[in-house]
Amino acid sequence: MNDHSINHLGIIMDGNGRWAINQDQPRALGHKTGAQTAKKIINECVQKKIPFLTLYTFSNENWQRPKKEVDALMELLSLMLDKEVDNMMRNNIRFNIVGRLEDLPKKTKEFVELTINKTKNNTGLFLTLALSYGGRQEIIDAINSILEKNIEIIDEHILKNHLYCPELPDIDLVIRTAGETRLSNFLLWQSAYAEIYTSEKYWPEFDIKELEKAMKDFENRHRNFGKV
Repeated sequence: MNDHSINHLGIIMDGNGRWAINQDQPRALGHKTGAQTAKKIINECVQKKIPFLTLYTFSNENWQRPKKEVDALMELLSLMLDKEVDNMMRNNIRFNIVGRLEDLPKKTKEFVELTINKTKNNTGLFLTLALSYGGRQEIIDAINSILEKNIEIIDEHILKNHLYCPELPDIDLVIRTAGETRLSNFLLWQSAYAEIYTSEKYWPEFDIKELEKAMKDFENRHRNFGKV
């Protein structure tokens, strides 16, 4: 099998802070510029008719960052959702999150729930933000959910149906920016057979041309999923 269509694209958006520091700017500016990059890439995925896009926005571990930076990130997320929900409706984007929604500040949680609810009947790009997310935690939470139902024999189908969002298919391509090559606990279950592409650009510098480059590279990969 050598399928080059991208059904589900995952992006680990890395390097906002380092980009800002290199510009002698505060890290907060890196996050703001990174949010604009995300907007451009989301719109491009709509144009390319990619069915699923998942952006690694905030990990479980990110809560350990300085409180000031975490608060600024949550405020930025709330503002972006408030500002972009009409754009999502115009572009037929369905918004979703994976992660522990209960960990988010009350205001941010409200904006997330409002956006999910408003876009739930849209049928275009299924846009997912991984928020307060960890791949290992997702699998542990799924297993605990299964145990609560007294299911004794677990297979792949049962476990997948207890993940944060069972609708998410396996990822075809994971793009990571800032020259890093780790998965960093991103959608571990869904990335089992994902191709990984590393971009040397920091996330605020990532553009349509770089996305095209990653997709072109993906087209040249040979995917046999363990078969000969």
